[in-house]
Amino acid sequence: MLFKLSPKLRWNAAASLALLGTLALINQASQAGDASSGTKNGSSSSSSSATSAAKPVLSVTTVVARSGMLPLKLLAHGNVAAWQEASVGAEVDGLRIAELHVGIGDMVQRGQLLASFADDKVKAELAQAQAAYNEAKTNLHDASVNATRARNLQDSGSLSSQQIEQYQNAEHNAKARLDSAKAALDLQQLRLKHTRVVAPDSGQISARMAAVGAVAGNGVELFRMIRQNRLEWRAELTAGDIGRIHKGLDVKLTAPSGSTLHGKVRQVAPTLDPQTRIGLVYVDLLTDRATGTAANGSANASANASANAFKPGMYVKGEFNLGQSNAMMLPQAALVVRDGFTYGFRLNQDNRVSQIKLQTGRRIAIDGMEQVEVLDGLKPGMVLVASGAGFLNDGDLVKVVNTAKVSNPPPAQKVSP
Repeated sequence: MLFKLSPKLRWNAAASLALLGTLALINQASQAGDASSGTKNGSSSSSSSATSAAKPVLSVTTVVARSGMLPLKLLAHGNVAAWQEASVGAEVDGLRIAELHVGIGDMVQRGQLLASFADDKVKAELAQAQAAYNEAKTNLHDASVNATRARNLQDSGSLSSQQIEQYQNAEHNAKARLDSAKAALDLQQLRLKHTRVVAPDSGQISARMAAVGAVAGNGVELFRMIRQNRLEWRAELTAGDIGRIHKGLDVKLTAPSGSTLHGKVRQVAPTLDPQTRIGLVYVDLLTDRATGTAANGSANASANASANAFKPGMYVKGEFNLGQSNAMMLPQAALVVRDGFTYGFRLNQDNRVSQIKLQTGRRIAIDGMEQVEVLDGLKPGMVLVASGAGFLNDGDLVKVVNTAKVSNPPPAQKVSP
């Protein structure tokens, strides 16, 4: 069934179709413009990104890792003490100290006079003992003469056996009294000798307790001295480290003033402290402190300062020379510490860097530059950034401004057994 539209309706329908067509054309034109604009913007962004990525972020120098022999050292701390101390005391009782001949710090020789006691009383007693001895000697002479006469008259019967025996006993008693008087005389001579206090050994006076005018008792300590002026360093080591030490090892000591001195291990303690779990290593200081020179005999100002920079009671550090070991080294500037870990930046062929994790060990100064041993994460021949590593991130493009330097450990050295 067909319907006929009026002219007015046909005109409205035609106008609606025309309007819809116009809107469709406008929408297509708008989408085409947006697409064109997006294409232009994308091209511009890609070009800008490419330009930015092609620009190095930093100019750097590089270093090539190499392995070599590195001195193996063990750091420790401990006290400096006297090798042996001698206590010098009074050997007489009830006498007054008349004079002191040395003070703290003085160098003395064996037998040198240190102090004198007032000896008037001892001399008087010695004279008395001498007189008693002379008297006993005379009495013995008389008794011997009488006994000889009695023995000669024994056969004549002029004297009884009892009388002869009395004369012989008198001779024996006189001889015993002479021996007693001689012992008393020797005792007084010994007391007179002990009024002069002398050094039992060569060394340095480290303490003086005596005072002029004081009456010292028998056995009272008057002086303390460092025997032969020898010092030792008592290094404190843990159970894990003390087993690496043996007699004869070379040691380099550093005083608080910065002076250095060499030593040699004399003895390792056989036991550890059960409380601290620390063991002692006894190291002889190789120096002649009596003359203020080093062990090699040099007497210049530097050797004199080094020899006298170490005093008993000092707490100093030392390095045990344990020999050498193979190691790989990098300059300190090539390492970066981030989040508690140590990293380095490996240089790739496209001049981009890769961040690698490293495990470090010993540190040593070579030609004034600190070098660090790398225990893990590094291979020989690997090229790493030597300067500016702290400003880089993984994947950064860099510009190399030098030929890669070789990081070499110090040359091998002879180590004393």
